[in-house]
Amino acid sequence: MAISISDIFLQWESIGIFDFMLPFLLIFAVVFGILSFIGIFKENKGVNVVVALVIALLSIRVGLVQEFISELFPKLGVGIVILLAVLILVGLFVPDDERRFWGWGLTAIGFIIAVVIIAKTFDVLGWIDYYGDTGNLVGWIIGAVLLLGILIAISASGSKKNSDKKLGEAMFKGMFKE
Repeated sequence: MAISISDIFLQWESIGIFDFMLPFLLIFAVVFGILSFIGIFKENKGVNVVVALVIALLSIRVGLVQEFISELFPKLGVGIVILLAVLILVGLFVPDDERRFWGWGLTAIGFIIAVVIIAKTFDVLGWIDYYGDTGNLVGWIIGAVLLLGILIAISASGSKKNSDKKLGEAMFKGMFKE
């Protein structure tokens, strides 16, 4: 009896690997990584594990996270493929000395792809109808982007020693100073 990959995936789907285990592991790993990085509990990894475990378990308890992840990540895969295709085409047809400005263009394309993916995910899940019309959602997105930009700008410009660090480290250290 031959077993195919699709049979294995169907079996995994029937026992909840995709709906519960993988979202749990993703949320746990991200929360644990952020807690370890910002060092809010100093070197106490046990507290980081407990907090990440609780957040991950509470997140998958309600079907909202599973729905969001099951709609978001396939679209994210398509977005990454589109960005990779553009990157390959730029690498093939743009000379090396003219590529320096393409980084900003590729970043803009990636940002546009991310906004479209998130908006389409909210649309498919019916959250736009639930939380209001699309115009209202655009206002929330613009507000969130502005708030994030202000937080990054304030955190990155806090002191001279933060200016030499990576942007993410400067942002987290600026927000959680000891």
